[in-house]
Amino acid sequence: MLTSPLISSSSASRATDDPILFGVANESMERILKATIATPEIGALVKGTVIAKSRLAVYVDVPPFGTGLIFGREYLNARDLIKEVKIGDHITAKVVLPEGEEGYLELSLKEAKQALLWSDAKKAVDGKLIYDLIVKEANKGGLILEWQGIEGFLPASQLKTDHYPKVPDGDKVKIMEELKRLVGETISVYVIGADPKDNKLIFSEKSGEGKSRKEIIDQYGLGDTVAGEVTGIVDFGVFVKLEEGFEGLIHISEINWSLVENPRDHFKVGEKVEAKVIEIKDGKVSLSVKALKTNPWVEAENKYKKGDEVKGVVIKYNKHGALVSLEEGVAGLVHISEFKDEDGLRRTLELGKTYRFKINLFDAKNQKLTMSPIKG
Repeated sequence: MLTSPLISSSSASRATDDPILFGVANESMERILKATIATPEIGALVKGTVIAKSRLAVYVDVPPFGTGLIFGREYLNARDLIKEVKIGDHITAKVVLPEGEEGYLELSLKEAKQALLWSDAKKAVDGKLIYDLIVKEANKGGLILEWQGIEGFLPASQLKTDHYPKVPDGDKVKIMEELKRLVGETISVYVIGADPKDNKLIFSEKSGEGKSRKEIIDQYGLGDTVAGEVTGIVDFGVFVKLEEGFEGLIHISEINWSLVENPRDHFKVGEKVEAKVIEIKDGKVSLSVKALKTNPWVEAENKYKKGDEVKGVVIKYNKHGALVSLEEGVAGLVHISEFKDEDGLRRTLELGKTYRFKINLFDAKNQKLTMSPIKG
């Protein structure tokens, strides 16, 4: 039998035989052990085994620190978790107080779970892991998703092109309407930001790899001819993917020199298209298909002038009057003031019919043409 040099063998023998002396010796050994083991800091995660459960407490063996206790508010906060815990289970808990009541480590199970979740979230950021999550709700800035019980935010700017709200002039009401269409849908996302201190979790549909938006835009110049794929068609134009994660817009007025009523009559999603870059502004690229075609107004300048009598087809009504086409891509306005009222205009000039007109203004450079109907 090995004994401490400070205790004789006979003393050791007496201490073993005498329960009082044995208790004193054992207590002394515990003090010595505690003195040599660093006390865990507040907030540290520790692992242990559940050794006992009562109605309002859970006891955990946490080597080498001793016994931990989950009780009081921490017990109540973690009731749902504690219901699943059984004696003998291995758990991870967070240190609330290194030496609390009766010398026990005071522990928190719920805070430990949260800490582990945020740790996993940071690993997801570093590992660029992909998750399929359901969109819970939408707000003016993006979408709300839930990951492992934690709500996170997916900014609209981090949506892929097929989910990004395609609305004219950044209309916030219409953007919200488009985002709401995604509620209930399952989308694949990356975790790109995890901040447990502020309880912020940020998602993205984009991998974050490749060039920045500025680097992409800097590749393009005014007048460039570009090729892309139609990704979306809306009432006001056509969206074209120029490269992964970046689109340009062909406004309805830039589809053709002739009148375009519905962009869907001219393009299909997935179709390959060539266009000309006509504007780069505020991080957006505007495209034109008609700019790659011969401008009919150039030739028309040698054919028409003020005072000429011409034949034209009524192709559209608007609040200003009737739009009349002289030839493919060359059209002008017959103002409503030429008539008593709108009904008079529509009775006199029927859609699709040909009439004789007199040219009041012909400005080929600015593509302006006004006419008056010739009576009789």
